Amino acid sequence: MSVRPAVHLAIPVDDLDAARRFYGGVLGLAEGRSTGQWVDWDLHGHQLVTHVVPGGPVSTGTSSVDGQEVPIPHFGLLLSTGDFHALADRLRAAGTDFVIEPCLRFRDEPAEQWTMFLHDPAGNALEFKAFRDESKVFAR
Repeated sequence: MSVRPAVHLAIPVDDLDAARRFYGGVLGLAEGRSTGQWVDWDLHGHQLVTHVVPGGPVSTGTSSVDGQEVPIPHFGLLLSTGDFHALADRLRAAGTDFVIEPCLRFRDEPAEQWTMFLHDPAGNALEFKAFRDESKVFAR
């Protein structure tokens, strides 16, 4: 089995304390290095960096996917089904306002998946999903 390379993603936030409460507290990510302008997060082995940018992120719109309008841009993780539902429960317990509530899409198709969309405190859109069959991530 080959090891996938880790992704590095830098995103804008307008408040590092709010980012710490969300990424560290709500999502439970381990904090790495930081300064007064940025914080590194361990996003399941990937390096997510929240950088202070006045005004935070800029949304460009939405795109229709399986009858739902998903925010663009967005990022997130592909999780196991168990981890997906555990995170959904954690987010619900934290009082998260979902853009798209946890739901099943592409039902009975090769790419059947659980998905949910939310925003972090700065307005960055996140998607977490879990495929019924992880080998079908790129299925046509």
